[in-house]
Parts: sequence; C-alpha cells; structure tokens
Amino acid sequence: MSAVLPWGSIRYMNARTTRWAHTPALPLLPSPIARPPFRPRSIANHMVTVWQPLSSRMIILAVSVVVWRWWSPTMIEAATIRPGWVAEIWLRNIVVVLGSAGLTHLWLYRWRRQGDNLRYDARPLARKRLFLFGDQTKDNMFLTLTSGVAVWTAWESFMWWAYANGVAPRLDLGGSVIGTIGFAVLLLLIPVYSNNHFAVVHWLLHRGPAYRHVHSVHHKNVNVGPWSGLAMHPVEHVLLFADVWVFLLVASSPLHLLFAMMHHGVGAPLSHTGYDAIELRRGSSGNPLRLAVGDFHHQLHHRFIECNYGGLESPLDDWLDAFHDGTPEGDRQVAERRKRLAAARRT
Repeated sequence: MSAVLPWGSIRYMNARTTRWAHTPALPLLPSPIARPPFRPRSIANHMVTVWQPLSSRMIILAVSVVVWRWWSPTMIEAATIRPGWVAEIWLRNIVVVLGSAGLTHLWLYRWRRQGDNLRYDARPLARKRLFLFGDQTKDNMFLTLTSGVAVWTAWESFMWWAYANGVAPRLDLGGSVIGTIGFAVLLLLIPVYSNNHFAVVHWLLHRGPAYRHVHSVHHKNVNVGPWSGLAMHPVEHVLLFADVWVFLLVASSPLHLLFAMMHHGVGAPLSHTGYDAIELRRGSSGNPLRLAVGDFHHQLHHRFIECNYGGLESPLDDWLDAFHDGTPEGDRQVAERRKRLAAARRT
C-alpha cells in the first residue's frame, strides 16, 4: 500500500536504484490495525486514508454497489440453482475482470499512457516458454478467464442460494438504526478481514507440496501486470474466494458478499498493476490526479518470495519475522530468512 495522503495526492520518495525504477516512501510500515499498541487516532487516520475517493478500495465498493443494484439475481430467482441466472453472474464477472484487468493492462502496458512513470520494475512482461503460449500476458488471461471466473462464479452462486434459503443470515440496510450502523461497520471491516484471510491462506500455500504443485503457478510472475492478479492454479482460486464462508455465520447483505468477492475480482488486478498509481487528468492545482493502485509490499513478495505473505493490514508478517519494508536492510533480513528456510528443508 502506498503512502497516501487524503483526496488522492500521494507522497513519494524519488528512489531510483538498480533494483527498482520507482518506490513509494520507504520504509514501508504496517497499518496501525496490524501492529500494537492499539492507537485509536492512528487507526482512524489510516481508515480515512485508505477510504479516500481516489483509491482502489472506493472503486471496489462502487463496482459492488452497481452490481448489487443492477446485475444480480433476485432472492426469488436465487432460491433454486438454475443455469440462467448462474450464467448471467458468470457473464457479469467476465465483464468485471475485463474492465479491471483488461482496461488497466491496455492503459498501462499496451497504450503506455504514462510510460514507466511510477512503475516499480521497468522490465517488460515476460515472453518465455515457462508460460502458456510463450507469453506472460496470454498465460495470465487464460488462467483468469477460465478457472478464475468459473470458481468466482461458483462461490458467489452458492452464497446467493444460501441467502435466498436462509442458510446465510441476512442483514438489510435501513431495518433499524442499530442494523444500519452494523451494515456500515461490516463494510469497513471486510477489507481487513479479506486481507487477513488471504495472508493465512497465502502462507499455507508457501509450505512444501502446496507451493510446488499449486502456488508456484502464480509465482511464475516475477514482474507483475494487471492480469497476474488472478493468474493461479484452480485450487488456489478455490481457497482465495473461500473467504465468503464467514457470511454463513455473520449476518450480512449481498452487498457485503459482493464487496468481499470484488476484492479479488477487481482488487487483485489493481494491486498487481506494477505501478504505484495511475495518472489521470491534471487537477485544479496543476498536479496530476493519481488513482492509488499497485502494492509495492506485494511486489516485494513476488521478487523475494519468502516475505510479505499478507498485506499491510495483517500482523502475520510481523509474527513470522517475514516483513520486508523495501529497504536494503529488508533485503538483507529476507536473504537470511531464505537461507534459514532452505537449511530447514534440507534437514
């Protein structure tokens, strides 16, 4: 996550090294949510920052609201699993991922609208025999549009059926003051929950056979692009989207479900752009408006592998002593950690 100031302005350290073409302000710091002591004011400031208008989190919420209102089944339809409404969800999810990954890829990599400005790793995306079709982008598109969207659709369709049949408890907006507050609080908590679910699953996928046979598919992407976000083994797709199980226990709305799922369908492509931000038109001050996307914390994971399993809102990396803050000292610590892990595997 970038060091982001309110209302879309971004604070950068103009660091150009042989390793990175661009970095955000370093060292990276975990969110106050993830690192004690509990500091209410710092947490409040963090929430204002990550929920600013020009942020990926607000885009994900906006897409979720649009889909909820205008492109989702009714409860009557969802009460029985039928090919018609399931196919509509599948088609809608194809459109969503074409918008999030496809348009972002065209803007940044095909049309090159901002060149390498704000790009972490300026090397071109790979064309190697390692990838299907000998092309990183085509390989990533295939995995995303086949297994990725199919698993996403299956989980979502099951949850719509669960809401319609009372298997998943419902929380409707406007039912009462307490219910409305709960509705809003749950929306605020979903990104933190999603981040921590991903952290645990991701760390488990780095253990032994799970990495060799499953997660290594995603790690073919050393330098990432938007289509890399959901390019993974089908088993990993199942585990990634499985975070919706919590809505079988916690009262929620289909909007909460969609918001959680769009953190993968929209959020994963945006966090894998390989750029710290997308530059939009210039604002009234003359400075470019920047849409905060990308995730240098996760970019470090793709480069060094055994670090940064979670996000900045997860304490897991601190607990595992696997937090890479982007500095040369972080490089040294992660190199030592990899040696220890390699020695442990040999014994």
